[in-house]
Amino acid sequence: MKNAAMALFIMSGLFLGAQEGERKGNRADWKSMTPEQVATLQTKKMTLALDLTEAQQTKMKALLAAKAEERKAHMASRQERKTAGAEAPSTAERYAMANERLDRQIAFKEEISQILNDAQYTEWEAMQKQKKHRARGKKHQKGKRGAKR
Repeated sequence: MKNAAMALFIMSGLFLGAQEGERKGNRADWKSMTPEQVATLQTKKMTLALDLTEAQQTKMKALLAAKAEERKAHMASRQERKTAGAEAPSTAERYAMANERLDRQIAFKEEISQILNDAQYTEWEAMQKQKKHRARGKKHQKGKRGAKR
């Protein structure tokens, strides 16, 4: 009887674990939005978190819209390369891409610092560190490509 109960317990755990639950923050929703919609939502989230003024909201929305446009174009070019079957970039190309990405991040951070006041900027930096920390945790939890381990 104990063995049957234990087997039933294990089987129910397997069935519950195999259920595909609705995930919070589905990426497909964000991918289907226009850059303007993404910028609007991000601006409103930042307004709630940082208590932005109207002028700050306007500047932030323009900055985030430009970044969303750039992100969308980059994703399209990556998809195009992937479907064309292009080879992996060389070491020099990887270095150049990483260098450009870091330059864009530095410029974005500089623009953010000009829009926000000191207290807001400090809070924004803390939010970014927390976001980065959560992303690393998810990466280790799911694996590099999001596959379950």
